[in-house]
Amino acid sequence: MPPRAFRFLGGTHGPWVVTSFRPFRGEALPPVERIAVEPGLDPSLPEGSHWLLRGVTSNERYATKAEKASMQRVQAPLGRPEATHGAMIPIRKSAAWWALAQDERREVFEETSRHIAIGAKYLPAIARRLHHCRDLGSDEPFDFVTWFDFAGEHASAFEDLVAALRATREWDFVEREVDVRMVRVV
Repeated sequence: MPPRAFRFLGGTHGPWVVTSFRPFRGEALPPVERIAVEPGLDPSLPEGSHWLLRGVTSNERYATKAEKASMQRVQAPLGRPEATHGAMIPIRKSAAWWALAQDERREVFEETSRHIAIGAKYLPAIARRLHHCRDLGSDEPFDFVTWFDFAGEHASAFEDLVAALRATREWDFVEREVDVRMVRVV
């Protein structure tokens, strides 16, 4: 069984060289040169790392059975050889978001904002994996870490994807978001 828990280490080591680092909303993370992703949840900060984010993969909480099946048919895996460009976007949503009932969040997420439908337009060129940080407790600085990878030729499509998502009602509930862009070196 593949790992479900991951650590995202920002610092001076790792295969992902940071090319752009900007807070989109709220407080930034300290800028770093590189990002490493490791399985596990160890909270210790290794030498050369300046910060650590942690998250776990989970079920698709707002997707219907049909939406999930449709995505699974076309979703590419992370780590494809041609996917040398990446993005890590940690997000924290507001207390107002979490005060909504599950069906109300689904209404904002998909019925109003069309999050799944927007993302599906960019599959399989852009691979993604959502990591839930909130599930680990209230000490985590973000609710989610989303990891994307894609070939350089799809960089403009990725820009279109994030612009479309940020223009939705769902993003009214985002209080902190950091946008980190990277290139993988071997």
